[in-house]
Amino acid sequence: MDENEYIRHFTELVELEREEQMRLHEEEMRRLSGREREEKGRAFLKMKGKSQGLGLGGKHLVKFRKQNTETLPESEIEVGDLVLVSKSGTWEEDNTMGTVAEKTSYTITVAFDEAPPGFVFRKDLRIDLFVNDLTFQRMIEALKKFKRLPRWRKDKLLGNAAPEFIGISEIEFLNMELNNSQREAVLRSLAALDFFLIHGPPGTGKTITCVEVIAQLVRRGCKILAAADSNVAVDNIVERLDKIGVNVVRIGHPARVIPSLRRRSLDYLVQEEPEYKKAQELRERAYEIKERMKGFIMPEMRWRRGLSDEAIMKLASEGKTVRGIPGKKIAGMRKWLELKQRIDKLFGDAWELEERAIKRVISDAEVVCATNSTAGSEILKSEKFDFAVIDEATQSTEPSSLIAVLKAKRVIMAGDHRQLPPTILNEEAAREGLSRSLFERLLELHGDRIRVMLEVQYRMNEEIAEFPNNEFYDGKLRADEQVKKHNLRDILTNSEFENEDVKPFLFIDTCGSDEFRERVKRGSTSRENQGEAKLVKDIAERLLSLGIRPEEIAIISPYVDQVALIRTMLRVDGLEIKTVDGFQGREKEVVIVSFVRSNKSGEIGFLRDLRRLNVSITRAKRKLVLIGDSNTLESEGCYKRLIVLAKVRGAYKGVG
Repeated sequence: MDENEYIRHFTELVELEREEQMRLHEEEMRRLSGREREEKGRAFLKMKGKSQGLGLGGKHLVKFRKQNTETLPESEIEVGDLVLVSKSGTWEEDNTMGTVAEKTSYTITVAFDEAPPGFVFRKDLRIDLFVNDLTFQRMIEALKKFKRLPRWRKDKLLGNAAPEFIGISEIEFLNMELNNSQREAVLRSLAALDFFLIHGPPGTGKTITCVEVIAQLVRRGCKILAAADSNVAVDNIVERLDKIGVNVVRIGHPARVIPSLRRRSLDYLVQEEPEYKKAQELRERAYEIKERMKGFIMPEMRWRRGLSDEAIMKLASEGKTVRGIPGKKIAGMRKWLELKQRIDKLFGDAWELEERAIKRVISDAEVVCATNSTAGSEILKSEKFDFAVIDEATQSTEPSSLIAVLKAKRVIMAGDHRQLPPTILNEEAAREGLSRSLFERLLELHGDRIRVMLEVQYRMNEEIAEFPNNEFYDGKLRADEQVKKHNLRDILTNSEFENEDVKPFLFIDTCGSDEFRERVKRGSTSRENQGEAKLVKDIAERLLSLGIRPEEIAIISPYVDQVALIRTMLRVDGLEIKTVDGFQGREKEVVIVSFVRSNKSGEIGFLRDLRRLNVSITRAKRKLVLIGDSNTLESEGCYKRLIVLAKVRGAYKGVG
């Protein structure tokens, strides 16, 4: 497509997705009562707030807890989320927005950019998970900027011209433990004049490879933007760069940054700047004057009577009265206006000083790290970079990646298009290409000349890795010597285990038993399977009894309702129970997967997206347990091949 068609096409898709998210969000808030929202994990009711003063780099912190001091219910609301705080029953009228800064079993702390309204310190409050519209605005802005790119760059991104490379001689690697494919990826990334793709299958160290690329570029004096779609992925880069001594600054709300890295966040670093300290002094003086203003008459309509600020000042200086306004009132309004002018100047000067301090911190940094969305923020508006390095690029929509791409002359992207794509709620937008990443589109356009696939995985026992390797990676992946044979025997503390307990890969077939039929709860579009949930519970408890720590186990399922059901059955601190989509990018020693689907028609729904299967079976290091109905799953050939392999390897077991 040409550039105009490209811009129009993606702008329409972004708008469709934006409208869908807003529609679903507001529809749910209107349709469901506060209690129902709380049961779904998207609200907290009967809360009361208490000020915690300033923190997180000058944010106003308020801690909320249940009025009856009970623990908070299970919730989707997590640190870094945008929430709406309102009086119960009046969320459309009295509300204020903030960011979750901390969450415990009993409390949730919200950070507000400005001093929040007084009602947040009272009782009967409601806190709702809210949609953040800013990301959509930044995507649309990036699409508009695409038109202003040089013709040669647009042609390469649209596939109308071939990307170019320069020769790179041998380099001195900073991380001497990189394997050959990682080294090749680094060399070819440095040689790319336009863009390059690092294809990192599960456990192959693509973030480590990205960090080496960044470190090599810093050594060459380049200014780098390191980005990703999620805060977790950005923090991974920050942590690794910080460890090797790179001067890195993390842009973004401190609440969305893991506590150990907050000292690298802009909000913290800027507080050490002299201009910033001076700005805070000016603000304090402004607030002191604001208190004094209460002793004078605010020029509201009943006293102003149509007079401009200038007219009030002039009348007061001449000692005159007009329109029946007493001279004392005019003098009081003049004093109020004079104080207001002083306050405005103090705030204006403070903002200029703060802006200078921020620019210095960013300018001094060798690497700026931010989410794709934050790369389009006002703070980075005037910043240009030599390279953008985008990790987890296959989890970003193309317009999201474009925000970071447009900030730099050259781009390196790392990801795996054989795992789950970005989540798109609007079906038309997904169908028309919003769920396909820029990484994937460029790979389709330019092929292997712009890609290196990392070939050594450091996560999975070779029995766990065998199927995904052959099915999704053309058999090119190989397990590192240190992991290929590792299993639970290495970490068990209880000696009373059986061979099945330490077997790395196991498929448990539930076919032929009505106890394991799927069901749909009333009013839900998801699915659950009580038989599978009970089996998951039994397996998890068996592993725990053998000495596997809860933190080493994850239970995942494609279906939200199954996750919720298992959580009610298995309440163990530290044991994670999540959807497959929510566990992408993660790993555990043990992973138990509940596929849920079990019906006579062989209908498997969105399990047909084999990228979801790939994510499911590549999270485990030492033990992977899959639970499903072979009669249902085998309607898709890939699952059939998985079950055949389990039988061949002696890793198959029925429930009978």
